[in-house]
Amino acid sequence: MSQADKYLALGGFKLLRTTGNELEQQLQGHLEHGEQTALFFANTNFIVQCQGLQEQMAQSTLIINDGIGVDIGTWLVHRTRFPQNLNGTDFIPAFLHSIQQQGRVYLFGGKPGIALRAANTLRTEFGVNVVGVSDGYSQGQDTQALINQINNSGANVLLVAMGNPLQERWILQQRANLKVTLLFGVGALLDFLAGDKPRAPDWIRRLRLEWFYRLCLEPARLARRYTLDIGLFLALCLRTGKRTGNYTNSGSSKG
Repeated sequence: MSQADKYLALGGFKLLRTTGNELEQQLQGHLEHGEQTALFFANTNFIVQCQGLQEQMAQSTLIINDGIGVDIGTWLVHRTRFPQNLNGTDFIPAFLHSIQQQGRVYLFGGKPGIALRAANTLRTEFGVNVVGVSDGYSQGQDTQALINQINNSGANVLLVAMGNPLQERWILQQRANLKVTLLFGVGALLDFLAGDKPRAPDWIRRLRLEWFYRLCLEPARLARRYTLDIGLFLALCLRTGKRTGNYTNSGSSKG
């Protein structure tokens, strides 16, 4: 596959064309060589909310397709599909389990108590070495103190759960001050791991209808995302076509 064929442009972003196994191997390589890399999962909300961050995603950033909406947009623009849907809720725990011997993970975000309960799930169910947690409220107010705490923990993997575009902006602004190698924007993952929000049943997930299940559970919060913002997302895809922002998705650089 040529360099150009490794990505598909959507809404001004360059999304990596890959599978879960290939992505795991790529990230493991970055971790082993200390190549600081940020990974973002591009669902429709990401495409809409993160438009202003395109240029900041110039270096050491991987953007991965997540969800049926992105599949629809990609088909409209390119008449092709990604090889696999890579949603963070499934990929991140599996990846952390695969690096349990070398991964030292820090969790940041969520309401008080969420990160702590998510850490317990990762430790007991996935064998993950969680070295520290901070919630996204009082413990996240002093950014310098938080950065010192993350660095002093010895973490080499950081999960940031603040929602789009707050988590992406925070990672892009603070990554140079952090000693961690892999930085992930994980959205509601900590809520799911903590048991604060239920996952859809397997049969609903197989039908790619988990978005509808979440909408039924949280209609007030998610109604706009799955109605008006879907229209905005499709308009962005069609308007930008195969063009991307003024940046290059290089994937890694020495950190």
